[in-house]
Amino acid sequence: MIESRRAQFNTEFSIEKYQAFLDDLAADFNYSPTFRVAETPFFIPKDLKKQLEAACEEVCAFVKKQDFKAITQRAIDLNTAVPNEDAHTQFMAIDFGICEENGQIIPKLIEVQGFPSIFNFQFNLFRKIQQQYPFISELTPYLSGLDEVTYLGKLREVVLNGYDSSEVVLLEIEPEKQNTKIDFYFCRRDLGIPIVCVTEVIKEGNQLFYLNQAGEKVRIKRIYNRVIFDELDLRKDLKLQFSFEEKLDVEWAGHPNWYTRISKFILPYLQGQYFIETKLLSELDEIPEDLENYVLKPLFSFSGSGVVFNVTKADVEAVKDKDLYILQKKVAYSPVIQSPDGKVKVEVRILALWPEKDEKPTLVGNLVRLSRGEMIGVKFNKDKDWVGGSIGLFEK
Repeated sequence: MIESRRAQFNTEFSIEKYQAFLDDLAADFNYSPTFRVAETPFFIPKDLKKQLEAACEEVCAFVKKQDFKAITQRAIDLNTAVPNEDAHTQFMAIDFGICEENGQIIPKLIEVQGFPSIFNFQFNLFRKIQQQYPFISELTPYLSGLDEVTYLGKLREVVLNGYDSSEVVLLEIEPEKQNTKIDFYFCRRDLGIPIVCVTEVIKEGNQLFYLNQAGEKVRIKRIYNRVIFDELDLRKDLKLQFSFEEKLDVEWAGHPNWYTRISKFILPYLQGQYFIETKLLSELDEIPEDLENYVLKPLFSFSGSGVVFNVTKADVEAVKDKDLYILQKKVAYSPVIQSPDGKVKVEVRILALWPEKDEKPTLVGNLVRLSRGEMIGVKFNKDKDWVGGSIGLFEK
């Protein structure tokens, strides 16, 4: 959308450069991401940046409310409650569709997650893009005045919280099989922490341990949690020595309860120009006649599972647990990125970090998803180019 930058990139772009970029991404660990990485970044103009920041500040203000835990306690009651919850989330991922309203481009909040995103992959993605397009170094993916050094420093502060890197683990379900595995690899390299499967954790009393590469037992003092309970609940085959519901002598970098509290559950509470009309099914007075203008979403699912895009009255009536679903008004994503053969839609995820000592979250960076399909997800963009994951770049 920064027209001069878009024109420059498209002029310099070639399939050969794109392949060289992908090869460079794969070179560090001899491993290519399993998700599609798009051909282009998103050049974000100053006006849109200001809107994104303003919308995020409104979300953060709501999350900072003194009665936030009381407002969201129902979400915990409906899900698994994990002991030792801290004062506030340490991670936020705030998703916006870039839309058109009354002829103007505007970001519209799609979702909020109190959960880590691919912080390390995005950090390295920006480095890799610059190798093929040096002019991009004149721009930045960072917010709040951060640069590469201070971004990584803030991430290290949140994940490690002063502990030695050997005492902090990235915890996941079968991490080698996860779609975000490339982020885990970069995290291990950049922060020095081990990647541990939930089945590898050893429990002694109320303490947790793992075996390092030398086979030595090491105490886990802090968990960088990447486990999604949706997935864990389905994996009845996994044998764990501990339960998330136990009171354990361990700190959390991303306490699991925040994934539950900061989710689609808060969307009906957010009102304003950047927010979409959203209602809990249990609070609907009547089913709208124009259901073609709505999306039906489960409150606590991850990565778009369970979303019904073309909603019918029967879909709404079939939902038994109406406390667990929302009906959200559709928005018109605007195709704002010019590719060599047409326009592309875009969603921007603003990444925020909130160290325990800080008064409020800090907006630190972003990721971007490009789409030519009806929706942003992979299944709507099969066999298409100029789609997939990327990064947004701002003028310095």
